[in-house]
Amino acid sequence: MPPPLSVVPPLDPGFLPAELWNRDYRARCEDHPGAHSLAIALERADGTISRFDTKVLPHVEENAAANRKYVERLVKFLLWARGGYRIIVGGDAAIAQMIREIYSPSGARRFDCEFMGTKVYGREMTVESFDLGAMPDAREDTIPLGRHLDGCRIGFDLGGSDRKCAAVIDGTVVFSEEVAWDPYFKSDPQYHFDGINDTMRRAAAHLPRVDAIGGSAAGVYVNNEVRVASLFRGVAPMEFDRRIRRLFFDLQKAWNGVPFDVVNDGEVTALAGSMSMAENSVLGISMGTSVAGGYVARDGSITPWLNELAFVPVDYRDDAPIDEWSGDRGCAVQYFCQQGVARLAPLAGLQFPPGMKYPEQLLEVQERMAAGDGRARRIYETIGVCFGYTIAHFANFYEIRNLLILGRVTSGEGGAVILRKAAEVLRVEFPSLAKTLQLRTPEEKDKRHGQAVAAASLPALRR
Repeated sequence: MPPPLSVVPPLDPGFLPAELWNRDYRARCEDHPGAHSLAIALERADGTISRFDTKVLPHVEENAAANRKYVERLVKFLLWARGGYRIIVGGDAAIAQMIREIYSPSGARRFDCEFMGTKVYGREMTVESFDLGAMPDAREDTIPLGRHLDGCRIGFDLGGSDRKCAAVIDGTVVFSEEVAWDPYFKSDPQYHFDGINDTMRRAAAHLPRVDAIGGSAAGVYVNNEVRVASLFRGVAPMEFDRRIRRLFFDLQKAWNGVPFDVVNDGEVTALAGSMSMAENSVLGISMGTSVAGGYVARDGSITPWLNELAFVPVDYRDDAPIDEWSGDRGCAVQYFCQQGVARLAPLAGLQFPPGMKYPEQLLEVQERMAAGDGRARRIYETIGVCFGYTIAHFANFYEIRNLLILGRVTSGEGGAVILRKAAEVLRVEFPSLAKTLQLRTPEEKDKRHGQAVAAASLPALRR
């Protein structure tokens, strides 16, 4: 077991940070003469490949449980952060077989198997075993994203509790607003079409013309096609294929075919940070209805990675909270979004009426925080401590010089508390990382509307 936490989350003292557990495991590997190299590669449908190299203990009975936790959690993180339908494990056939059984239609991670296979990449997930010397090298592409500010543009951001929009003329915001909606369990595709179209019409009313439209939303989007998204989870599969998959093409047609781009909200979060700070190597984390992640690489471009950080494991205790969608434990969605606030509220002694929705619970906690309620402060302190340990975990997979944190959960004084506690964890537990990484948060207005403004810059105008 790893050593006790130097900074303990006040409402969640059992939290077992992935980085501390992994650090302890890696130390055991360094001390064990039989430890050996292991490589994990993930291939995506476009042929790009991510590769992660590590070491594991000999896969014998006394190490089997530790190896299972280390490698399975590592594969899970890589799948949701980088994406892939083909997993290749190099250097240990027994560990490869273990992963094959776990990530199968009948295995413990069957949700991930189906999601990454047929839903995202349109093909069956496979797990293969290679000799270490035969493993493929990483083959990553980078892709320019946005930064187009010319003309009259609409930007929108679709969240689980509100739709944000902005009207932008040559880079200057002339209008922005948010409208409440409740899309998660709406089964009628027309509800989604009408809601998004209404948001764009509100922005268009403040423009002399519309030259381009850019949008961001939680989920996986490939060339504007909706592959999978929690916003549309209430739509039946047949209706999803018929009306939702090509939803943004239908909207583009309704807007006279102007340039129209939609990407994952996490990517736009990172883009917004990169543009506002004039910096790259930016990991953006939006704590809103869910946990959105995006990454701008050292050269200012993005990668083909998924960055769906809501579903990466961050807590390794055996009884960690369960994500109701995937059925897995200890995933970030239970810690760093409205759902995380709702989970912590009763632990802080705050009771809300049965059936009260997460956005309303968050608003109540924020009001109590503004009024000086120590119970609300402990919620934000807990989120901040857990986030500080999670940042160190993320740094194993991303080159991060700037970590941008935004989203509704970070609004008000609570956001400042989250940042302070995260910085304390980094300073105490990970001092070398604390010296190279800047924790940043945008100004209050940009927290709520910056995403829509950055989204407006996505399409290039036709020349």
